[in-house]
Amino acid sequence: MRASHLTALLSASLLGGCAVGPDYHRPPIAAPAAFLGTPAVAARAAPIAAATAARDGAWWSGFGDPMLTGLVDKALAQNLDIAQAIARVTQARAGLHEANAALLPSGTVTGSAAAVRLSGDTLQGRQLAAFGIGRNQEAYEGDVAASWEIDLFGGLRRDREAAFDAYQGSRAGVAAARLAVAAEVADTYIAIRGLQARLAVAEAQVTTQQRLVDTIALQYRKGVAAELQLRQAEGVLAQVKASVPLLQVALDGALNGLDVLMGEQPGTERALLAPPAAIPLAPAITDIGSPADLLQRRPDLIVAERQLAASNARIGSAISEYFPKISLTGLIGTAATGPAGLFTGGAFQAQGVAGLRWRLFDFGRVDAEIKAARGRNAEALAAYRLAVLRASEDVENAFSTLVHREQQQQTLAGGEAALARAQQASMAAYKGGVVSLIEVLDADTRLLETRDALVQARTESARAAVASFRALGGGWNAGPAADEKRLAAR
Repeated sequence: MRASHLTALLSASLLGGCAVGPDYHRPPIAAPAAFLGTPAVAARAAPIAAATAARDGAWWSGFGDPMLTGLVDKALAQNLDIAQAIARVTQARAGLHEANAALLPSGTVTGSAAAVRLSGDTLQGRQLAAFGIGRNQEAYEGDVAASWEIDLFGGLRRDREAAFDAYQGSRAGVAAARLAVAAEVADTYIAIRGLQARLAVAEAQVTTQQRLVDTIALQYRKGVAAELQLRQAEGVLAQVKASVPLLQVALDGALNGLDVLMGEQPGTERALLAPPAAIPLAPAITDIGSPADLLQRRPDLIVAERQLAASNARIGSAISEYFPKISLTGLIGTAATGPAGLFTGGAFQAQGVAGLRWRLFDFGRVDAEIKAARGRNAEALAAYRLAVLRASEDVENAFSTLVHREQQQQTLAGGEAALARAQQASMAAYKGGVVSLIEVLDADTRLLETRDALVQARTESARAAVASFRALGGGWNAGPAADEKRLAAR
């Protein structure tokens, strides 16, 4: 920094009493007036319109599944990611208290009592003996000292500002952890119900395909069916059977993952979830808002913005190193060679010191520290802007998946209904002797394949609704304060 710039900064700081460094202003974010997928989502004919009636911002209760609601509530009380986030709030709060304390004077109280027997063979011992002073000496002292660094240029105030921003970010981090846990529990629960439904369909497919193989094998032994037809049916049966273990592996993994989200040992909730239940239906999504609203609704964006603000304050803290640090230190107390003498007027002692510390010949290193602080601020700004873009991307992707998966679901539901009628017609024809059992079983197979695809579409629709609530920052009405108190007491 050139001498003229340094003089200007010094004069401005002394006259204005303001903190050096740039003041923080939230960066403007250009955003469209609405999401691309808003019209399609708003036009959905959702079977459940309970999202707006969800209690206390608990969007997961809008799915109308009491077990899902109970699991999410339990996870919010026990999840260890949330516990870590709350612990980070405690750390950030302590850092803020420390930054506040740095602006205030600090005081210490000291006291000492010493007894010494000097050697008579040392120079000091001989000198004392020459003056008739004994070799046994005592010393007593009690002092009260205070020191204060005067924050003329605002470096300590910028440190406090950064600590406060970090504290606010840590509180938003708790909200972000709550939202993530609630969404992951809901998503995992829906996946479990979907896998259970697919397992039931797969087991029905195995039964149907086995009957088909048995029928063709009987016809083969009678010389009615060709061996190729039998082997093809056996191959299809093997494929269907092979899908069952894969579905079971996925189900076990989802059950174990849900237990970990609950802060419990894998297997804890398995008995509760073992009975299959219906896949929750995706509720209506209202109060979508605009991309600009995400800046206030999504806690992860608040975290990124507070990190940006803290990095801006640290620039001022680095710039303050250009200027001298002035401190005042004072001491009053008593010192005597005996306990009784501590309270006499002659034992009184006092000291006052004005200190100056100035990195006058270290400006090269200060320059490097400021450049590093500005670089971290630029990085935080880019991270914040990217987080905003990613947030909008999350919403658009979730909306697209929800709308198109529901369209797929409607198409497959129509196909299932048609194939169910075809299966009934083939059974009636078989009873009338018009078609063979093979055609009946083939109709069953087609129906079950479509039913499996329908289960997948229904599952993914509900999961897309969860992703939509998460992307929109769902649950923004629920604050983390209650969880902080509850987990702090555990």
